[in-house]
Amino acid sequence: MSSDLTQRLIQHLTLIYPDEDCDALAQEIIDIFWPRETSVILDAPHLPDQDAWSEASSILITYGDSIVKKDERPLKTLKDFLDEHLQGIFRGVHILPFFPYSSDDGFAVMDYANVRDDLGDWDDIRTIGADYQLMSDMVINHASSRGDWFQGYLSGDPAYKDFFFTASPDDDLSQVTRPRPSPLLTEFQTSEGLKHLWCTFGADQIDLNFANPKVLLEVIRIMRLYLDHSVRIFRLDAVAFLWKEVGTSSIHLPQTHEIIRLLRTLTDFYKEDVLIITETNVPHHENLTYFGNQNEAHLVYNFALPPLLIQALLTGSEYYLKKWMMELPPTREGCAYLNFVAGHDGIGLRPASGILLEEDLQEMIRTVRMFGGEISMRSTENGEQRPYEMNVSLFDALKGTIYGEDDLQRERFLASQTIMMALEGVPAFYIHSLLATANDYEKFRKSGHKRCINRHQWSFEDLSDLLSDPQSDQSYILGQMKRFLSIRVQQKCFHPNATQFTLHLPEGFFGFWRQSLDRKQDMFCITNLTDKERTLPLHHLNLHSGVHWVDLLAENVFENRDTDVVMHPYQSLWITNVDR
Repeated sequence: MSSDLTQRLIQHLTLIYPDEDCDALAQEIIDIFWPRETSVILDAPHLPDQDAWSEASSILITYGDSIVKKDERPLKTLKDFLDEHLQGIFRGVHILPFFPYSSDDGFAVMDYANVRDDLGDWDDIRTIGADYQLMSDMVINHASSRGDWFQGYLSGDPAYKDFFFTASPDDDLSQVTRPRPSPLLTEFQTSEGLKHLWCTFGADQIDLNFANPKVLLEVIRIMRLYLDHSVRIFRLDAVAFLWKEVGTSSIHLPQTHEIIRLLRTLTDFYKEDVLIITETNVPHHENLTYFGNQNEAHLVYNFALPPLLIQALLTGSEYYLKKWMMELPPTREGCAYLNFVAGHDGIGLRPASGILLEEDLQEMIRTVRMFGGEISMRSTENGEQRPYEMNVSLFDALKGTIYGEDDLQRERFLASQTIMMALEGVPAFYIHSLLATANDYEKFRKSGHKRCINRHQWSFEDLSDLLSDPQSDQSYILGQMKRFLSIRVQQKCFHPNATQFTLHLPEGFFGFWRQSLDRKQDMFCITNLTDKERTLPLHHLNLHSGVHWVDLLAENVFENRDTDVVMHPYQSLWITNVDR
């Protein structure tokens, strides 16, 4: 038994639960997380080793049934797709909630301990986890109103007493940060009478009460179960709202950060690399606090990147993207950004708060609506409705510019990906970006939920036909993405923690410099953000003499820095020293 681990847990618990027997709680946590005598507890905490992430790291984001094949378990179909198309260029896969659920496409979890029957079973999950670094959601801010936990709470089962957070309509809830326009409190008849349950995300998703330490213990049991089934990255969904206090904003409270630190301590003493990523779709400066002092999340989503990158490509202006990137701090040892441009949710707008001016934000919203997108709203503290996210497939969001559609959709889309995958951090790709999926208006119409516009379900047969057609968007985009990624995995300068500096280039160009950790490889990553052919004088780059420089994407060699390079609309260059 590690006395260091015990003392660290007691310190966390004392800050979270000052009135509880924290010594006993710490021992109970250890017994849950290391349940067998043969379980290995490290003598001291460790940071992830070099195998946890590298230039070869990238993550696919997908639902378990994003691709379905007749008479086959979708998780098996997913594994076959990974092996056939992405093996060797993707190390990780994030399977979005694969548990029985009642709404929100999996994020209202009814049963945390089982895989949905219509997807497969734990054997299918372990099969994927054996070959890929597997990420799973920990949906721990809330649980389904139809799940066993909440039904037990309603019926008065002592095991679930105080398991969910209640408040009164008379309480001062004016400061509570809301991601949804729905009412915060929902009435439920319980065995103890009428109660008002706290529902951050809607009436079917009832917020758990972490002031009850039994809730934390249950979460740790779930974490241990997922470890046993090959999960090695835990995505803490909506974790910023975890701890509630009436009269406060109930977001980012100190107890929330302390709970994350406690979970991080458990992973630090585990025998293998186990990573924590926090899902906090909030303004950029708030998001970065979840790194803590190298003692909270290993990875945080770079939530400001999607809206700023899309705005740059729609306008042809690098201004906001460059300004944000110049202020982006490098990550410290044991931490990394998770970069993405699209995911299963919409393109969040709160992370761009304080960066984009209102008129430019509204211009982007107007353009995305012109391309068939929808806008989800949230309620502010004073009851005002504000845009929360843009609901649109990324491929369709980039159909044109602020002036309308054009014939450069493919080029513009690929520019978004070459920029993202070259940035400091681990790149993550939504499956519908790889497959150039268009807006799914039928699914949106049937469900009534705006997010469903970007949650298409492909028929395996239909997708196979398109991927075999070299003229289709699906075949072209997947082919190009695989080419870019196969180049990326071989470049030491694309290690998630390799040096990054923003370049100062003529207007309409966006660029940055990466240097490998051993300082042997340099890479200049430059993109023409405009729909016009542009000329870039290479004297803007620090191409030192004595080596040959080559653009890896077009395989062009540059003999001297006095060359002018003509760049096509939305073309990207990855210029590196070949004598590395």
